[in-house]
Amino acid sequence: MAECITPQQKMPKLIVVAAFDRDEEGELQATFGPAEQQSEERAKRTAQALASKHAGVIAWSRDANPAIGEYGEPTTLFLAGTVPDME
Repeated sequence: MAECITPQQKMPKLIVVAAFDRDEEGELQATFGPAEQQSEERAKRTAQALASKHAGVIAWSRDANPAIGEYGEPTTLFLAGTVPDME
């Protein structure tokens, strides 16, 4: 049975942090994550802590209900350095 979300309910949030470094050819490769976080504040803190150690770090969130394949637009919470285009 699929979960239904009424208009009064908020969709769950997917909150993620990922870090990237350049490989020998100069291409960005994921070196941390994507790792799901419990809160937007924690995601920002984690990304800030990783920023000085990697070529690029991003923390982002989006409303998400994977059970029914429904996803909102991503919102960038923190960005430092260079990260690949995110789809």
